[in-house]
Amino acid sequence: MANVVITLRIMPEDPKVSLEFIENSAREKIKKYGIEVHTVEKVPIAFGLVALDFIMLSDEKKGDTEQLEKELSLLPGINSVQVTDVRRAVG
Repeated sequence: MANVVITLRIMPEDPKVSLEFIENSAREKIKKYGIEVHTVEKVPIAFGLVALDFIMLSDEKKGDTEQLEKELSLLPGINSVQVTDVRRAVG
């Protein structure tokens, strides 16, 4: 089986929510699933709202990320969690 690159977008509820808190909390949850976080990018949305895009590497055998998404959405200050891209890693 191959590895997959997953981009997961976390949207905070409000521009005042600590992105550092969200990033650290999300990294802990993601690590428990055995998924490696490669990078985290801040993506300006509108009116001061900034989303976090987690670019992660996972084994294809692990299957979907639905349960992880549900757990992340329960963290305080998070409005939504959505997988925006999934690709097979080449090489």
